[in-house]
Amino acid sequence: MQKIKLFAVIGVTVLCIIINPISEQYVSYLKAETVSVGKHSNPIYEEILRKSKLYKVEAVDARIDPIWKATPGYNGLEVDVKASFENMKGENAFNEEKLIYKQVQPKVHLENLPASPIYRGNPDKPMVGFIINVAWGNEYLPDMLATLKKHNLKASFFLEGRWVKENPDLAKMISESGHEIGNHSFTHPDMKKLSAAEIKSQIEKTNAVIEATTGRVCKWFGPPSGSYRDEVVKIADVLGLGTILWSVDTIDWQKPAPETIIHRVEAKVHPGALILMHPTDSTAKALDRMITKIEQKNLKIGTVSDTLGEQRID
Repeated sequence: MQKIKLFAVIGVTVLCIIINPISEQYVSYLKAETVSVGKHSNPIYEEILRKSKLYKVEAVDARIDPIWKATPGYNGLEVDVKASFENMKGENAFNEEKLIYKQVQPKVHLENLPASPIYRGNPDKPMVGFIINVAWGNEYLPDMLATLKKHNLKASFFLEGRWVKENPDLAKMISESGHEIGNHSFTHPDMKKLSAAEIKSQIEKTNAVIEATTGRVCKWFGPPSGSYRDEVVKIADVLGLGTILWSVDTIDWQKPAPETIIHRVEAKVHPGALILMHPTDSTAKALDRMITKIEQKNLKIGTVSDTLGEQRID
């Protein structure tokens, strides 16, 4: 009798499980999973998945180079398999032109590195940055700004604090034209020879006058004449600024012929180059052709931040 009761209880329990709505949902879920897995057996999907490894480009980590010091990283590329499959749904076969990619960030970024000067961008990035140091040459700035506007380009203007204080309208003109603003010290001293307190004062005073005049907060510091010692770089880093040097110098302060500047840049420019110039008559006259020569080498031109950024240019 007890066995009969036990079987009856088990039977009722099984029946409840079978007709239970939760159980029905679970069965439906399993069916959906089976269908989902079946989708991925599509031959085009499988081919995209298999070939995706052939198109992968590894990200490049930021590093300290023994010669070029801090070198930024560069994003990698990988095939977005699901998006590519969606893009090829109407195709009868794999179509390389319909692959969709996504960028992959490096594991080590510029900000992860110890304080170190930066002379160039990543050599895999086909882009160069214009550095224009301003402590004089007011009369040539309008022409240079007009040339940059003509080519729809933005550059990085590193402004001396004293100059900003004396020429607020020109500083605003540069800023309002959309160019990046950098810190070029307050009185253009030899930063390498200053005390720690003086270094800090030069940078902070310039940050303050630039922000008060243009509303911009500086991200980069360009030491006058490229003169620095490790302590300068560390103090700038503590104040939130990276120290920027250059890999191509126009040497325009010597007032060479415009053709000399163009040839000098054309001969030395490279992917990731930071190109130093000043507002001079020679540079103002050379700038238009210099831009054309650089672009003919399939190099884009931008700000320091653009050039040092990890975003790919393809």
